[in-house]
Amino acid sequence: MRNVLAILIPAGAFSRTEAETITAGKSLAAQLGADLSVGILGPSDDSFARECFAFGAKSLTRVEGLAAYQSEAYSAAAQQIAASVAADVILFPSTTYGLEIAPGVGYRLGAAVILDCVGLIGDSSGNLTITKPVYGGKANSELIARQGPVVIAMRMRSVAPGEKQDGATGEINTIPAPALSPRTQILEHTTEDTGSGPKLEDARVIISGGRGLGNKENFVHLEELARLLGGSVGASRAACDQGWVPATLQIGQTGKKVAPDLYLAVGISGASQHLVGIAGARHIVAINKDAKAPIFQVAALGVVDEWQALLPKLVVALTEHKARNS
Repeated sequence: MRNVLAILIPAGAFSRTEAETITAGKSLAAQLGADLSVGILGPSDDSFARECFAFGAKSLTRVEGLAAYQSEAYSAAAQQIAASVAADVILFPSTTYGLEIAPGVGYRLGAAVILDCVGLIGDSSGNLTITKPVYGGKANSELIARQGPVVIAMRMRSVAPGEKQDGATGEINTIPAPALSPRTQILEHTTEDTGSGPKLEDARVIISGGRGLGNKENFVHLEELARLLGGSVGASRAACDQGWVPATLQIGQTGKKVAPDLYLAVGISGASQHLVGIAGARHIVAINKDAKAPIFQVAALGVVDEWQALLPKLVVALTEHKARNS
């Protein structure tokens, strides 16, 4: 296997998610003695292309005339890009769109499909070793692909963005959107408010709440703390299932994988599925009244107490600190 392709589906400005995917592809291409191509599905501007080249893309392919997101049309367009560059390895980020499109592209190409990948190693013979977590993150499985094509979705935050080379350039190609009559159609687009902070995948500080908060009204305390720290609010699946916060804030095995510098878990017991989502966090701090909660096994600092006894004091102390230093 030689040719490596990263497929990106822009959701606004170029972000860490795209940088990670390109970095993973660039590293793999170097190991295989190849260059990295990037395919862009959906609208993007010239600045997006410049960022792709800055992080290591050697060529870029856009699809002209591709309408708003529709999985069948985007899968067909990704297949066309893969064919145009004769890609053996096709990488997607594990975004909502990426995880939906990747299996469809794999089916169209007759390729193996591996989701939630955290490691890629290529050798001089063209073999590819793919690492992915199994058993809820308790172990890793290594799969070896000796021939392509292979479609892979990279877990977000599993790769640190590589060094950026501003001013780097490359070849830009444009292909027409596929002639396709999708069997499904989008009837309505709804935008959900996920807060004013950075995206969870990009946040350096995350204040996350669980069932222990008691109700949705208490999430206002987390929002205030996140605002003071320049972070974002997340939640456990239990809190999302209760309807206290949108499902877009869910962190865990079936939610978002995050890797902030600080992850403050408030009223979260720490089920294994949730721990999968925060495995990349540098520092985990937990507040929970149950001293035997599993979250304390992974926390660098733990406080056994009711959150009401600590969080308001923390908000006051931070507010005073900011006022003194403003």
